[in-house]
This record gives sequence, structure tokens and C-alpha cells, in this order.
Amino acid sequence: MTSSLLKTPLADWHLAHGGRMVDFAGWQMPVQYDSIVAEHLATRHAAGLFDVSHMGRLRLDGPGSAAFLDRLLTRQICGMSLGKIRYSLVCNEAGGVLDDVLVYHLQEHGGAPFHLLVVNASNRQKILDWLKSHLQSGEEVAITDQTLSTGMIAVQGPRALACVEPLVGADLGGLAYFTGTATTICGHLGLISRTGYTGEDGCELIVPAAGVVEIWEKILAHGREAGARPAGLGARDTLRLEAGLPLYGHELTETIDPFQAGLAFAVNLEGREFIGRQALLSRRDDPTLPRRVGLVLAGRRVARHDYRVLAGNETVGWVTSGTFSPSLEQSIAMAYVDRAWATPGRELAVEIRGSLEAARVVKLPFYTRAS
Repeated sequence: MTSSLLKTPLADWHLAHGGRMVDFAGWQMPVQYDSIVAEHLATRHAAGLFDVSHMGRLRLDGPGSAAFLDRLLTRQICGMSLGKIRYSLVCNEAGGVLDDVLVYHLQEHGGAPFHLLVVNASNRQKILDWLKSHLQSGEEVAITDQTLSTGMIAVQGPRALACVEPLVGADLGGLAYFTGTATTICGHLGLISRTGYTGEDGCELIVPAAGVVEIWEKILAHGREAGARPAGLGARDTLRLEAGLPLYGHELTETIDPFQAGLAFAVNLEGREFIGRQALLSRRDDPTLPRRVGLVLAGRRVARHDYRVLAGNETVGWVTSGTFSPSLEQSIAMAYVDRAWATPGRELAVEIRGSLEAARVVKLPFYTRAS
């Protein structure tokens, strides 16, 4: 592990508690503690705690911030109510995805409203530079990168809220999905949101860096009897894949547009202008562009990123992510395939180390939690 890697406020805790650390997007992060499968299933059945402090947190203050973001994001931001959070995309002029982000519109007690972008760790500097490069003269917007001064914890699973609620000054049960609020967390001022990246119920907490270890340990202590446990990047990846959630650099890139990725819900084309809009209008119904699909493989072998997808002897696409699903106990993958082969039920094959594995196109997500 090189000393040049960034460390989250929990890095020493992970090392002291058996976390196997890896380089992820320039950060020292735990991929697992014991077993990825055990951490995955604990999240599905009880609660998993994830250190997501590597995610970028960019705060925008000032009366011009809503209009500014509205010009840059695929989702409408003007008119967004306080407390709301929206999933959106940042596109380039060609309609390719620069990043997928969460946009918060919140207000601290006694303060002015502000917006917060949570961006992927690998794209933090790119998106920060993109925002700054599009600020116009006289625009009343101040951009602050809060990534290193704060930490972020995701608590996910059917018992997640019960593990956190005794420690916060907010009614978590009263928070709707994709809403958030400023509150106290173990006495520290912070933000809590009903969001996550696992397909489970849960919440995410943003707190000052100095309070992260205390909060993490108290959540674990409160959740011990419920079966809560720390989980690493490995389980986070298998969980999001089962839930059919895209990962930047795999399902999302600067050459893939939101419609190809199945994210039309996150694009508001009507009545507004934003970067990439004209390109998206022309790409929206382009039949030559491949589409994201789910694949269920016949055997237990795992389809990896960039493996070929074939129909007979013809290459019709490529795998973007694959795993052996701990919840479903079958090999699953996401892929981009030619439009003609993107219909659920289509029979295809994936080339795995020189031989073909039968695969069937299925509708995403693979897993949906019980309501």
C-alpha cells in the first residue's frame, strides 16, 4: 500500500479490525473484513456498515446555485424542494456520461439553503473542474470541496434504520426515500439521507471527519444484536450488481449515454437547456446504439468486464460487470448488447476464457427487496 493513497477517517479502524485494504480510485479502502458473501448476506438480512468517505462531496452555496446546476445536470434542479435528493447525470456535449451523482437541496438550522453533489471518487476532481469551468462571470455560486473535511457512512439493510435512529436527532422513519435533513448525529452536526447503493432500505450519514470513528463504533454497538457488521467494497459491488445499479467506469462512461444505460428517468429534456441536451435528443431513439441488459448465465462461471457477448458466432455486445450472486445463487452479469438482442428472454452466450457459457437476457434488476 503506497503512502500516496488518500485515507478516510476510518482507515486505521479498518486495519485494526481485519480489513483487507486495497487501492480504490486513489484511496486506501477495505475490500472485505472476513467474507464478502457473509457481509453481503448480513446487509440483505440485517445491516451492513460501509465506509463511503471516498465519495466526493461538493457543496454549492449562493442564490445562483440551482440555476447553475440546472445548466449542467440532466435532471431539473430549479424548483427542487428543500429536503429533496435527486439522482442525476452530468453529460458532455456529445451526451456521454461524465458522472452519475446525487443532488441534495438542504438547509442547516438557521442557515441559507445549499446544494450538495455526491460524486464518484474516481471523478471528484474531474467534476469539480467541470463545475468551475462553467461558472459564468457574476454568477452567485460558491463551490467547496468538503470531501477531506468530512466522512460518509452508509448503513444498509432491513434493520439499518433501527441501528441508527437512537443516535440521531431526526425521525428516520419520517424521512421518505431520496430525502434528507441536517441534524445531530451522536452530538455532531451532520446530514442524514434515506439513500443507498445496495437495493436495500437504509441511510447515509455525512459528518465532520473528527466524529466519524465515534459514530461508526456507536452504530455497530447499537446494531450488534440485530446482526449489523462492517462490510467492504466487495460486498458493496455484489449488492449493487444484484440491484441492477450502474457503476461508473463499467456501465457508465463518457461514450455511453443515459438512454443506453436505461436511465431515461434521470433525464428531463423538456422545457430546459443543459449541456448534452441536443445530443441526447438525437441519441434517444437511435436503433444502432447498444442497450444495457441483465444476463443470467447457465453455469456458475463468472462473466468479467469486457468479456464478449455472442449470438451464434456473431459478437453482439460486451459484459460490463459480473458476479456469482450470493442472494440468488447464480451467475449474473450486466452487459451492453445490440438493440435487436436486448429483449428479455433472448438466448445468448458469453465467452469465458476461450469457451462459451449460455446466457439469457433478463429484465433488471436481478433482485428486489421485499416491501
